[in-house]
Amino acid sequence: MALSMPRPAGVPLRLPSCRSSRVLNRGEVKRTTMSAGVSFSKYHGLGNDFVLVDNRHSDEPCLTPEQAVEWCDRNFGIGADGVIFALPAQNPDSDYAMRIYNSDGSEPEMCGNGIRCLARFVADEDDVKEPVTYKVDTLAGLIVPEMLSDGQVKVDMGEPIFTPGDVPTTLAPTQTVTAGGKEDPAVVQASLEVAGKSWSVTTVSMGNPHALIYAADGEVLTDVNGLDLAAIGPLFENNAAFPARTNTEFIEILGPAHLRMRVWERGAGATLACGTGACATVVAGILEGHLPDRTPCVVDLPGGPLVIEWSAENNHVYMTGPAERVFSGRS
Repeated sequence: MALSMPRPAGVPLRLPSCRSSRVLNRGEVKRTTMSAGVSFSKYHGLGNDFVLVDNRHSDEPCLTPEQAVEWCDRNFGIGADGVIFALPAQNPDSDYAMRIYNSDGSEPEMCGNGIRCLARFVADEDDVKEPVTYKVDTLAGLIVPEMLSDGQVKVDMGEPIFTPGDVPTTLAPTQTVTAGGKEDPAVVQASLEVAGKSWSVTTVSMGNPHALIYAADGEVLTDVNGLDLAAIGPLFENNAAFPARTNTEFIEILGPAHLRMRVWERGAGATLACGTGACATVVAGILEGHLPDRTPCVVDLPGGPLVIEWSAENNHVYMTGPAERVFSGRS
């Protein structure tokens, strides 16, 4: 695997043709021959790291899920939480599209830290200087990242989703949420028995499912850093209450608009940051009454802070944080 500086803008990549493949089960690694001659760059958003590939010449990713698993292997591959592909736009008004394979070969709808990294990657590839705004097609719908003059990336993540069947979750709704001019049934502070404890769960989708937990056994969480995520995370991710599996966030309240969050990501396990999870965390915190309504909130993740705002004006959630290049290479 040869490392190099980013290729000059406008020079096309010579990439192998795509092959279809099934999604791997968690923990399953199938060794294949890596595609030869694929240029890539590695980026991270608060330590949530990704391998980025400019795939704008083709509508399908140039790697299979099995090859993505190999690339993500931290001992025998490049090492990452996922592989992200910049693809041609799917709609006339969009700039490009995004798809991602997790480190286990599964494909999520979207990734908040990932889309910040993708926006930075495309701007670097095309030698575009910020500020610039992109319209990106994802499996969760249109997402709009904006490159700010200070190097941060602000992303319009769209509206949160509450209806249980759309999250999805089989948990029964506990109340009605009024937001964005409509009323939706929602799961807020529902009780879920996991690992011998009764966890208070609020479910929110930011285009992908999240289970948000501020309390267990009737007490607010006060030491999320002490939780054994490797033990309890999979029990939530694969719980029957979440038919599409779920991301799970454990949250500690640090101040009136300041939270600490740890995440177990669906398809990736414990990561240093999760952008959609931070967005869902703030939405759930407002619904549960832990946070002031619709004001910016700082969410501390193991990799660093994100600023999240759930706008009262248009009901959209905005995420602001960094995206940084680590290195580029060719495999």
